[in-house]
Amino acid sequence: MKKLSIYTLAVLLSITFIPVPLKAGAETAPSSTPMSAKTEAAEANVLLDRIYEINAMDKSRLSASERKQLRKEVRSAKKRLKESGGGVYLSVGAIIIIVLLLILLL
Repeated sequence: MKKLSIYTLAVLLSITFIPVPLKAGAETAPSSTPMSAKTEAAEANVLLDRIYEINAMDKSRLSASERKQLRKEVRSAKKRLKESGGGVYLSVGAIIIIVLLLILLL
């Protein structure tokens, strides 16, 4: 019985310190000029349209350097789309502490 409680305590403590990304965004500093939701949506649509356009292209006629540039453009567009989503990191331990505090306070 004593070993079971020690193992349970060890598992709970190890889970406490493992971060769980709920929605991970880029780790860059936010821009100084906040964009409105309409502007972000319009920019996202433009980026998505460009990605679809690149995917629909016939790449067999392109040179290696042109294909490389297209790959870089697609990667940067996808990165910008992920950055616009933002993100929040919560560890399991933080969630447990919040739930315990809510139970104790309410």
